[in-house]
Amino acid sequence: MTLFPVRAFRDNYIWVLSDATGHCLVVDPGDPAPVRDHLNAEKLKPSAILVTHHHPDHTGGVSTLANAFDIPVFGPARETIPAMTHPLDDGDRITVPLMNLSFTVFAVPGHTLGHIAFYTDALDPPILFCGDTLFSAGCGRLFEGTPAQMDTSLQRLAALPDATRVCCTHEYTEANLAFARAVLPGDRALQERTQQVQALRAADQPSLPVDLGTEKRSNPFLRVDEPDLQAALERETGTPLPGHVERFAALRAWKDRF
Repeated sequence: MTLFPVRAFRDNYIWVLSDATGHCLVVDPGDPAPVRDHLNAEKLKPSAILVTHHHPDHTGGVSTLANAFDIPVFGPARETIPAMTHPLDDGDRITVPLMNLSFTVFAVPGHTLGHIAFYTDALDPPILFCGDTLFSAGCGRLFEGTPAQMDTSLQRLAALPDATRVCCTHEYTEANLAFARAVLPGDRALQERTQQVQALRAADQPSLPVDLGTEKRSNPFLRVDEPDLQAALERETGTPLPGHVERFAALRAWKDRF
């Protein structure tokens, strides 16, 4: 299997996962044009479209591609998705036609209320298509959900194997790391990750996918119970934050102001 991030708009990635026969799946195609260019260049034929949530930069190309290739569209049952043929909810399992590849669906509300993620451990290492829920060194904004919902969603994803390749849909890593270093300026894991990402971006290479183990070590939104981070949050807010969700909410609010 070959995993490729197709660039779209300013910082979106549309993920294309293809096999040796030339069949592929397309994840969150907000813009059909770069997807078509990649398909043509690599001589690929899409078998399905996977959609994580309803925002236009993730769905704008769905109808065009679905109609052009006559393929199914798998998306969140709790949201309105163009051309969706297979509405999905938490715990559902799907098999991508012609690719013999199965995914488990996780409901991960927070960024949007119906947001879902797709996970497969049929590959080594496993792959997680998480949309705008988990970003490298960050997490999605809470446009519809609550801090408690997003925190629960992130903790659920963090329980997956460390080797899992996290396929976020935006190139936000460098900016997220700048915030994370402001929160924890002396953190070695953040310093190392920053150096790696800066080298990749200087070479015009994507910072993604990233393995989940790296995220657990460096993503502050997965580390809110660590004493150093709790102390930083309490200094920023000027108030004790004894609760896990309180700390998560304070961190997300801090990032929104950053």
